Amino acid sequence: MLEELKGKGLLIHHWDADGISSAYLLLKGLSDKNIVNKTPTLGNYYLTEKELDRYSKYDYVIIVDMSLPEDDVLRLSENSDVYIFDHHLGKVIENVYHNNPIIKGGSPDDYPSASWIVNSYLGNDVNLFSILGIVGDHEKRIKNNKKFYSIINEFCKRHNLHFDYILKIVYLLDSNYKLGDKEAVEKAPRLLFEYNSAGSILKNIKWNENLKKLNMEIKKQLDSPTDEIDGVIMKNINTSYNIISTITRRVAWESGKNTMVINTGFFDDKDQLYVRSSKNLESMIERGKNLGFKCGGKKEVLGVIIPKDKTDSFIDEVMEFLSKN
Repeated sequence: MLEELKGKGLLIHHWDADGISSAYLLLKGLSDKNIVNKTPTLGNYYLTEKELDRYSKYDYVIIVDMSLPEDDVLRLSENSDVYIFDHHLGKVIENVYHNNPIIKGGSPDDYPSASWIVNSYLGNDVNLFSILGIVGDHEKRIKNNKKFYSIINEFCKRHNLHFDYILKIVYLLDSNYKLGDKEAVEKAPRLLFEYNSAGSILKNIKWNENLKKLNMEIKKQLDSPTDEIDGVIMKNINTSYNIISTITRRVAWESGKNTMVINTGFFDDKDQLYVRSSKNLESMIERGKNLGFKCGGKKEVLGVIIPKDKTDSFIDEVMEFLSKN
């Protein structure tokens, strides 16, 4: 299907390691096509009006590792053929090619990343970039998924790699968006064409410098006070770095409890809210959308951008949901 694309194309991808790896795989697989790649404004799980206007001028649009609002997708589809490769929650959008096994009843354990879905679609063998997305989204917790940890382990043995090296590459790729460098995020998929091994990626000087800065900020935020209310871990942070998902992940996985983190420092007029839970968060994702918030996630993850005057009331709703038996 994608091999038949003609004209000028746009690839919209998430800003994290899974999105960048997926974008690389698509750009490599479609190297004979005229495609530019962009990521939304960092922190936005939707397209701004300016972005929609600009992105509606392409013959085709490929969206990968992002569950954009249905209205955004339909707007793009008015002038362009749209193709989606994703593994987040949502619903099937008509009139576009929508490759997302999760929303069609597939188990998240069988489709742990967009990079795996893209790689399978392209018919590639298991490769570094197909598993980078998996490790990016699950980190060491992927060891609980016997099938995919076995695949990753086998790949590492074959290429004389250690799992921690792959995890380090994930952190390096993620460092660009966490520091708010949108341009670097968009350059990353094409920059990966210049590297011929995991070792060469690990030597990227700029990304390593990014990581040092981030590690200091992450430690500072993790060391700040944390509350526990009705068995739910709640943490308030104030940082201009886009590290809320990292903070939430580490607090949740260390505590083993439902965790909610609020960042008041990333946007001027909005807050970021991120939740990780053992409960199915689909109803809260839908609730956030019904309230007009920009949000998305997976069964165990909820990410929301909320106007500051609405934050407290939505926190109360999430707390009530998480604390119910």
